[in-house]
Amino acid sequence: MEVATGLAKACLAALALVPAGAPPASAQVAEFGVHAGSSTLSSKLLGSIRLTQPAQTVRVLLNSGFRVGFRVSLNNYRYFGNEFGYAYNRSSLRADGAAGSLQRAQGMAIHNGGYNFLMYATPEGKPLRPFFTGGGHFNNYVPPGASAIYGQGSVKYGYNYGAGVKIRVAPMFAIRLDYRQYVNGKPFDYPDQSGLLRQSEISAGFSFVL
Repeated sequence: MEVATGLAKACLAALALVPAGAPPASAQVAEFGVHAGSSTLSSKLLGSIRLTQPAQTVRVLLNSGFRVGFRVSLNNYRYFGNEFGYAYNRSSLRADGAAGSLQRAQGMAIHNGGYNFLMYATPEGKPLRPFFTGGGHFNNYVPPGASAIYGQGSVKYGYNYGAGVKIRVAPMFAIRLDYRQYVNGKPFDYPDQSGLLRQSEISAGFSFVL
């Protein structure tokens, strides 16, 4: 609820950027944009490992972080579009022992890519275009000390959904706000692992419009 309220407030603030009585913009056939924002993880307990020296069970968790990325949108119908994107997410892998006897975190990357279908609330050419979205994605979780360049990491596939708004502020320039939630399996196959990992994106960005 807090996320939805925050997005609604951001959308209302963005309305102030659209001049009153602005004429409809030209058709938005394609958009090339970049974005940045937060990457918040829930259900982030990945499992546990058992140590002998000292004897204890250590929980392994994935921390929240930030994301930067780009998106390419193709609007092939007045109310619909297709979008392809990639984002680099910075996270960290944390080990927590009993009573705080072991607490360590090491930085790691999450590479996110996928396809989304867009359904707009206003037709193509309008300066203000709220939208809903859903699609499929992959997340490559690259542990500390590893590199995706060498094919390392734990790849998980899943689905995502969300909403946002695009605001045309110039003939070839737009800003956008997005909220999305990504759902997929947990990486690394630690013992006692269960459930799904949920990752929430709140981001802002700008696009060049053709």
